[in-house]
Amino acid sequence: MSTVKEIEEAIEQLSTKEKWDLHNWLAEQMADEWDRQIEADAKAGKLDKLWAKAKADIAAGRVKPLDEFLDHK
Repeated sequence: MSTVKEIEEAIEQLSTKEKWDLHNWLAEQMADEWDRQIEADAKAGKLDKLWAKAKADIAAGRVKPLDEFLDHK
């Protein structure tokens, strides 16, 4: 299997359970890749401006506590 089309065709042959297993595996792979990218971006300083803005917003009182958003009463 070397092309996306071949992979798609093979996936079409899977049972529903196998497709869900593949889905869950792929979702985990993508989440791990996202984590690695965020970590690399943080190490490279690409998130420094966002972090500085967040700290400034907190210091200026421009943020709300998360519990206000999570309160489902």
